[in-house]
Amino acid sequence: MTQYGRTVAEGMQHRRPGHQKKSRLLSLLALVAILSVPLAVQAEDVPNTLCTGCHNEDGNSIAPEFPKLAGLDSAYITKQITDFKKYKRVSEIMGPMAAQIPDADVPKLAAYFSKQKRTTGTSGVVIDAKLASLGQQIFDDGIVSSAVPACSGCHGEKGEGTDLYPRLAGQHTVYVMTQLNNFKNIVRNNDAKKVMRAIASRMTDQEMKAAAEYITSLKGE
Repeated sequence: MTQYGRTVAEGMQHRRPGHQKKSRLLSLLALVAILSVPLAVQAEDVPNTLCTGCHNEDGNSIAPEFPKLAGLDSAYITKQITDFKKYKRVSEIMGPMAAQIPDADVPKLAAYFSKQKRTTGTSGVVIDAKLASLGQQIFDDGIVSSAVPACSGCHGEKGEGTDLYPRLAGQHTVYVMTQLNNFKNIVRNNDAKKVMRAIASRMTDQEMKAAAEYITSLKGE
């Protein structure tokens, strides 16, 4: 087992009982991904294979629990890795992994993944058209009755993102839902001025699912 594998495994011992089953599954996915990294990933233009193990060599992760990094702005990626390293953003998987990334490698990783092209793949397939239609309304116009602003206002009309707000287009539905719930339940709190926490707190589960369903269909172009 790799050093990273041991670190993740050790971290599992401190998890709450209610999360153990899900945590074991995510840990297994991470370890399987790392062990299956192709030799091509060892090329010099890929700064750290720990990242490619879960997020794939081109930044388009296959596992829906792991976000696609391809096409994210380098400044945004740098902030997230730095927050994980400083435990400003909490994750049982990313915390131990980020701790192993040398500070000098962070900008290299950010630059590398920002240059990769995001693909939609199976995550771009709309499963529930009616739900996606509601999601489009939320994305484009927000929810007036609960003072939820349009997603496009920060993330771009096509979900392309900026240096401050992540590219959403083509992101995994499962991951988007997880992050919205994390913001709503204040599990994730590294958003500037508590903006996402405030927005998510005013959204119902159905509205979050709708937004996530539509977001996965966007191409960001």
